[in-house]
Amino acid sequence: MSTRKVVIVGAGPGGLAAAMQLANAGCDVTVLERRDQVGGRTSAIEIDGYRFDCGPTFFLYPRVLSEIFQSVGLDLFDEVPMVRLDPQYRLTFGAGGQLDCTPDMDEMDRQIKEFAPSDVGALRRYMDANRTKLKKFRPILESPFSSVGDLVRPSVLAAAPHLHPFRSLGKELQRYFSDPRLVIAFAFQSKYLGMSPFQCPSLFSILSFLEYEYGVWHPIGGCAKVSERMAEIVKSMGVDLRLNEPVQDVEFDGRRVTAVTTEHGRYVSDATVVNADFAHWMQRHIPNSKRKKWSDQKLDNKKYSCSTFMMYLGIDGQYENLPHHNIHISGDYERNLREIEQHHTLSEDPSFYVQNPSVTDKTLSPDGKSGLYILVPVTHQHPNVDWKVESQRYREVTLDALSAIGLSDIRNRIEVEKTITPADWQNDYAIYRGATFNLAHNLGQMLHHRPNNRFEELDGVYLVGGGTHPGSGLPVIYESSRITTKLLLDDLGYPNHQ
Repeated sequence: MSTRKVVIVGAGPGGLAAAMQLANAGCDVTVLERRDQVGGRTSAIEIDGYRFDCGPTFFLYPRVLSEIFQSVGLDLFDEVPMVRLDPQYRLTFGAGGQLDCTPDMDEMDRQIKEFAPSDVGALRRYMDANRTKLKKFRPILESPFSSVGDLVRPSVLAAAPHLHPFRSLGKELQRYFSDPRLVIAFAFQSKYLGMSPFQCPSLFSILSFLEYEYGVWHPIGGCAKVSERMAEIVKSMGVDLRLNEPVQDVEFDGRRVTAVTTEHGRYVSDATVVNADFAHWMQRHIPNSKRKKWSDQKLDNKKYSCSTFMMYLGIDGQYENLPHHNIHISGDYERNLREIEQHHTLSEDPSFYVQNPSVTDKTLSPDGKSGLYILVPVTHQHPNVDWKVESQRYREVTLDALSAIGLSDIRNRIEVEKTITPADWQNDYAIYRGATFNLAHNLGQMLHHRPNNRFEELDGVYLVGGGTHPGSGLPVIYESSRITTKLLLDDLGYPNHQ
């Protein structure tokens, strides 16, 4: 058979993983990236010798990407050396208490006993239950969902008794832990999806399970190094990876996308893979008349994840006693969540996350210095918040809040600083409403209700990334690339692909 041409729009982690698999199957692959570097939200920010991950900093459940690397004859850990962190992260609670979270169950019980003695042993019960849940749920995560009929597949029916779809993650954790701080300790991971644990379905209890069972990893050079190495690999496989080439126009023959154009050329293809932010790209490039299920009006009415207020700080000296990952939970966490998701206002007592990677990886900052990454979950773009007005004020709120984890002197030590607001996520990173975790993961926007991997409204168009099934987060984004490339290769008649 003749070699089929595939164009991938976007060199984020899903697009790069798809490029590896499609090139390995024998396709002629071109990747068009609008920015001057690969990775999208997983790119690097480099300033004066400091290197920061722009977005994700936790590398979780490496099994999926390891299998993708194995499928092209490579070993992930050889290509991108990684360190498994212990402790995984430190949790501090505005309501009092601290946990240095570790996969050592005895040590976790020792710490839990100090402030919630009645919950000793509950973590083991939670781990055992979620080990079974993941085993049952994996076939769902690894398969496409295109219609309601897919819900009666044997794998779904087998998993159903373990998923409790109408129970929230918060309610699920309350079945194990009586102390509300521990409920949050094993439910805050829903923020990886940009959602409140009290709005997120209970099946996502597997997120914290994955951390304790399979580890929290740090790729040397940061998570951006994974995407950068994947870009080098796809180029060595013959992929034409083109930076600074945003798509300007899309050509159609009826429902079928036949070509895309940039200022540098016209790219005809047998299939197009979209790795760009789904809602933003569809509204910008696909005429509304060609979209019924995902029209502009329907996209506007969907639920979107929260956004993030980001600070990247180059610091004089080091915080040796601050772990690699630190999560601080607001004193009134449920109020903080309401402010983000319902009121769309900025919290004066925010929860936040701080990465201090220099304690693990000396390649990320100059000698004697450290780079701190600070993330505050906030509302996505909303008329209630004007970031031109609020950005500087919220910088001060955030720096004040850092005193809760011992960084009260931080203002005097800042040498380098960059901020990203939800407006920047929207305008500079082309993310709809600045919702950094894409479409929210509620029951009405999961499985077949999410934009399909083989996009249902156009022919020859496929989706990868957090905006399609299975959803947001690096492991499931990589999984989306496997689901999508299998569908694409089947459709193009490649019978022997892996």
